[in-house]
Amino acid sequence: MVDLHPQPSGIDPAAEIPRARAIDESLGFLLDGYTFGRRRFRRLGTDVFTTRLAGRRATVMYGAEAARIFYEGDRFSRDRAMPTSVLHLLQDEGSVQTLEGDEHRHRKTLFMQMLEPASVERLVQAFDAEWTRAVAERGGRTVSLYDLAVETLTVAAAAWCGIPGGAVDLSRLSGDLAAMVDRAASFGPPNWIARARRRKAESDLEALVEDVRSGALDVQPGTPLHRIAEATDADGDRLPASVAAVELLNVLRPVVAVSRFLVFAAHALHHHPEWRRPVAADPDVAVRFANEVRRRYPFFPIIAGTVQRAFTWRGRAFRPGEWVILDLYATNHDVRSWSAPARFLPRRFEGWNGDPNTLIPQGGGDLATGHRCPGEAATIALTARFARRIAADDPFSVPKQDLRISLRRIPALPQDRFRVTFRS
Repeated sequence: MVDLHPQPSGIDPAAEIPRARAIDESLGFLLDGYTFGRRRFRRLGTDVFTTRLAGRRATVMYGAEAARIFYEGDRFSRDRAMPTSVLHLLQDEGSVQTLEGDEHRHRKTLFMQMLEPASVERLVQAFDAEWTRAVAERGGRTVSLYDLAVETLTVAAAAWCGIPGGAVDLSRLSGDLAAMVDRAASFGPPNWIARARRRKAESDLEALVEDVRSGALDVQPGTPLHRIAEATDADGDRLPASVAAVELLNVLRPVVAVSRFLVFAAHALHHHPEWRRPVAADPDVAVRFANEVRRRYPFFPIIAGTVQRAFTWRGRAFRPGEWVILDLYATNHDVRSWSAPARFLPRRFEGWNGDPNTLIPQGGGDLATGHRCPGEAATIALTARFARRIAADDPFSVPKQDLRISLRRIPALPQDRFRVTFRS
């Protein structure tokens, strides 16, 4: 379950990069999950080591310095960086995260425009309204908070995107979006089924984009659906409808992925009830609480890249094509950046300097030009608003269940998916 072991703090950056002992660490990664890197960093007394995963040579690293190397300077490409089973569920070919250079910067601008502060507030308001409706309908019922969060975020995201009511089957879309996240780290039939669901969702959204372009579907200008339907590439050519559908999914899916942070926020309030009153009373405290949830709880464990521009770090030359893995979870729990990282301490963000390479649950580096998730502000806003609502309204009780969070399961959730009983 939750690993609280300390990490090495006296790391010698001048030391030679060591190699993990196993010939191939694939089984170790499957067994250790989020703690894969941390166990080996601690064992080797380092913040970077080399190994093999699925037969492929990899360099695994963590910490603010590693994040800076990984995200800044256009050193890395996402090309061939993640297994196809993961790529096709979480991004797919042609998406913003698979692009580099001018193409990436141009496409990233589209996402930044869709997620400007006023637009994020509209998303939060849409979720607020849907959450209010959902609570009113479930008085006296016991449900999985995770499943309810997925449902309410799907409805809110579709409305915010400008998708007209009835244009898509929201119940099916909700399941499709959840499967894309839930099965991203799985193999075999569960992953194949989720990928088939993604292909069907892409097909439906491609038809939606084509209807917007033909005028058969009237959508409000400035909404994400309208912006994506009219988007162009760096050469000024309109995006193929298939690519536009992928990018629409890459707006909808991350919003629904916030469901995990909502569950973790409820989990944190349940275990730390002393934060209920401060979170309910002060929006700034709620934001600090949301950031500590994002830091402390497990989201996705790693991100990978392939070297596209040769560089030297720690006395070693990294050549184009090399595979490098940045451990997000270990970086968020690094004792060099965070005092007592195993403890849940929202107050640590009162004087936080905002270093983009220390808090990296959704990637590091510069938000505007790099590969850091453009939806990070929306994630914080949604999590903070949800925490304030449940802290202030106390809409449910938490029945006896297994609330432990296994760090072997990727992506993680409480064992019983955090069941709650809504008050009558």
